[in-house]
Amino acid sequence: MKKYEKVFRHDYEQWYQEQDTYRKEVADDSRRLHFHLMPETGWLNDPNGLCQFKGVYHIYYQYSPFEPTGELKLWGHFTTRDFVHYNQEEPFLYPDTDADAHGAYSGSAFVEDGNIHYFYTGNVKQFDREDYDYIMSGRVSNTIHFTSADGYHISPKEVILNNSDYPSDMSCHIRDPKILKTGGAYYMVLGARDAESRGMMLMYRSDDLEHWTFYQKIQTKEPFGYMWECPDLFYLDGQLCLISCPQGVEPRGVDFENIHQCTVMKMDFDFEHNTYEIDDVKDIRLLDRGFDFYAPQTFEDEKGRRILIGWMGIPDADYTNPTVSSGWQHALTLPRELHFKNGRLIQVPLEELKELRRSRHTCEVENSFSKPDSPLVYEAELAFTSCSHMEMTLRDGVRLIWKDGLMTLDLGTCGAGRTCRKVELNGLRDLRIFSDTTSLEIFVNGGTEVFTSRVYGDCPDLELKGEFKGTIDFYEIGEFQIKDLH
Repeated sequence: MKKYEKVFRHDYEQWYQEQDTYRKEVADDSRRLHFHLMPETGWLNDPNGLCQFKGVYHIYYQYSPFEPTGELKLWGHFTTRDFVHYNQEEPFLYPDTDADAHGAYSGSAFVEDGNIHYFYTGNVKQFDREDYDYIMSGRVSNTIHFTSADGYHISPKEVILNNSDYPSDMSCHIRDPKILKTGGAYYMVLGARDAESRGMMLMYRSDDLEHWTFYQKIQTKEPFGYMWECPDLFYLDGQLCLISCPQGVEPRGVDFENIHQCTVMKMDFDFEHNTYEIDDVKDIRLLDRGFDFYAPQTFEDEKGRRILIGWMGIPDADYTNPTVSSGWQHALTLPRELHFKNGRLIQVPLEELKELRRSRHTCEVENSFSKPDSPLVYEAELAFTSCSHMEMTLRDGVRLIWKDGLMTLDLGTCGAGRTCRKVELNGLRDLRIFSDTTSLEIFVNGGTEVFTSRVYGDCPDLELKGEFKGTIDFYEIGEFQIKDLH
C-alpha cells in the first residue's frame, strides 16, 4: 500500500487475499497476548466508537493492517456480547474520501433512537503547500458524521466542521470528537492546540446532532501542556469528569513521567449559562501510572455501567516493542468499570473477566510467599491486613516494590527501554495483578491507582517478601475466544 493515499474497501480486500503468509507469521509469534485484543497484523492504537447496540458491544480501533508502524489509518472492528468471546470483523471505516484521504482518525459513537451516530476526524495533509509545517499550516482536520442502523453498514459521510469552523486563534491540531447529551442538548468536545501552543478542549452545541455551533473553550487557568488529545466528558456517580491526553506536560515529582500523559480532571459546568470550573493544575490526576496507557475512551452500556478501554501503547515513546520485527504492535487494555468515590476516579476490571479464571490457589501469607514454576499468564489478588513494606518479583527481574510510602514498578531488563514508574500511597491495602504474555495491568488499592505496561522476558518463580500479612488468590487465566469473520 502507498503512504498517504486513499484506501478503499476493495484495496484492503485485495491486499488481504495476498497476505496469508504475513498473517501466519504474526499468529505464530509467542509474544501474542492471551486475553487482550490485538491487531491481526500491523499496528493498533486508539479505541474508537465504543458502544453497546442491541446487546452487542462494538469495539472499533485505529488500525494499520499493512505494517507495524501505523502509517495508513483505518478503523478495525471487534464485537462481543460477554467480553470473553469475540468476533473479529472486517475493517469498519476506510480513508476513502477527499475529507479523510490521509487517515480515518479517532472518533466516537453515540446511540439514540435505533441508530448509532459516529463522529471522527478526517485527516488531510497538504504536503504541496510551501508553508506546510503540520502545526499552523498544511493540515486539515475535518469533523465527519455518519450513522449506522446495525454497527456494520454506514450512511454517506458528511463533514460537519472543518478548519473554517474552529476559532481563528487555533492551530491545525483539532481532533477526536466525543458527544455528551445533557439538558436536552448535545455537546461535542474536541481536543485542541491553540496558536500559542496551549492545550485545551473545544466544545460545540447542537439540537439535532447535525448542525453544530461553537460553545466554549475549556482550559485550565495555568497552561497544562500544548495539546489535549482524545477528550472524553461524562458524568460519573454525579461528578462531571474530563479524561484527556495532554501533551507537553513537564514531570512533577513522580507524576507525568511519560512523554505524553493521560489525566482526569473534575469539572462543574453550568450548561444553561455556559460557565464552568475545572481542577487547578495541581489537582489534576494521572489515570494510569504505567508506561503504556493512552487515548482511552468510555461509554455507558445497557446495564448503566461506565466502561473504559484504552490503548496499551503511547505515541512518541523512546522505548520499543520487539514485536515490530514480527510484523505487529500494540493492544487494547482490559475493559474497566469506572466509579467516582471520595474525590477519586476508580477503575475496576470488568466483572465478566472472572469467566477467564481456570484454577485457583489460595493461601494466607506472612512476610514471604513463592510459587515455583508459576505460569506467565495469571491473575493474582492480594489482600493485606498489614503491610509495612514488600517486594514482589513478577517475572525475570520485574519487581513491584512498596516501601516508605512509594510504590515502584521496576521492569529491569524486560522493559525494552522501559525503566521504572512510581506512585505515592498512604498505605497498601490490596493488589490485583493481570499478567499476560507481554503485558502487566496492576490495580492498586481497589483501583484508585493502576500501572499498565508492556513487558518482555521469561517467567521465573513468583516471589513475595517483606513485612506483611494477608491472603493471596492466584488464578491461571484462559484465552479470549476470537472468531475471524473475514
